[in-house]
Amino acid sequence: MGKLYLGVDIGGTAVKIGLVTGEGNVVHAAAYRVDFDGYQTPVIDTALFRSRQFLEACEVEPARIEGIGISAAGQIDKNGMVVGTCGSIAGWKDTDVAGAFRSFYRKPVAAANDVDCAILGERWNGAAVGAYKNVVMITIGTGIGGSAIIDGRLLEGADGACGEIGHFSIKKDGLLCSCGNRGCYEMYASMRALVRRVGEADPEFKQRFTDGMAIFKAVAEGNEQIQAVVNLWIDDVCVGLVGFVHTFGPELLLIGGGVSSQKELFMDPLEKRLRSRIMPAFNRGLDILPAKLGNAAGLVGAVSLLAANLPESAEGELSAAG
Repeated sequence: MGKLYLGVDIGGTAVKIGLVTGEGNVVHAAAYRVDFDGYQTPVIDTALFRSRQFLEACEVEPARIEGIGISAAGQIDKNGMVVGTCGSIAGWKDTDVAGAFRSFYRKPVAAANDVDCAILGERWNGAAVGAYKNVVMITIGTGIGGSAIIDGRLLEGADGACGEIGHFSIKKDGLLCSCGNRGCYEMYASMRALVRRVGEADPEFKQRFTDGMAIFKAVAEGNEQIQAVVNLWIDDVCVGLVGFVHTFGPELLLIGGGVSSQKELFMDPLEKRLRSRIMPAFNRGLDILPAKLGNAAGLVGAVSLLAANLPESAEGELSAAG
């Protein structure tokens, strides 16, 4: 099978763990809850325990893996430390993610924000493979995550923690966000925002439509009331994306999250709105695509990040990950 790497993707509700090959393929994967007891067990402890359990289930000795790439929710600095969470994961701030796995396994470790890892995964073995040097990606989930590759390099900021694009305001007197500001993008453009807005449209909807899958199923069945709410939501998604395109001038705009699989009901109307609002110079040569790797993107990208930090002797097999 060649070289194997352990990819770990730590989110607010689950940790996804996979064995990733030197070609960027996930050969085994599993997911485990991290909020099973209301975070009384520290998330990092659950992730470490489950990673060892996963390797045992795969019958892979820890000595067999070359290193560990970690994709993690929150603001992750260049040392692999959680320096901010916007209050979304109890006890997660100030966790030394990279240090904990390094001590546990005595292996090389690299850690970064989950969307940074996702965009790196898409560049290595996903939708961004090829000649793209400028890529912007957002993931639409419970919140909004984002990342960018500019002139072929990941945009990291001064300490590696930039990219909180869910937390710029699109409505200055808008809803109060968990980050402490008002009108943040993710308060209007996330899946949680869509569920809230559908529930506000009709008291009956609050119990019936509790996730994006149920909402888009209703749209596909012709529910015009919910379609109207979804249209307004897509408009708000579009507002942020137009700003990102005008700011970064990408060749590729990637949309991640489960909703990106809704081509006719989401991706097509979103692209139509975007194309009509983006200035002509920025429209030329711009591709707008759904992310390809799905839940595997963070695992794959974290391993590509690890490859960039390994000694030169280990980089040959993973040269495409840089």
